[in-house]
Amino acid sequence: MREELTRFEVTRILGARALQIAMGSPVMVEVRGDESPLEIAKREFEEGVIPVVVIRER
Repeated sequence: MREELTRFEVTRILGARALQIAMGSPVMVEVRGDESPLEIAKREFEEGVIPVVVIRER
């Protein structure tokens, strides 16, 4: 069963991925025109191509 991510988890994931993209990491979606690293990270997240696992302490 997949749990929903909190807005804080989503923000952390997008911020980390946007930084990676800004530093030259390969992009996993087709870039459309003049997109910022954050916009690219959001599209990657929406398309489910960011390989990330969130582990929560209980």
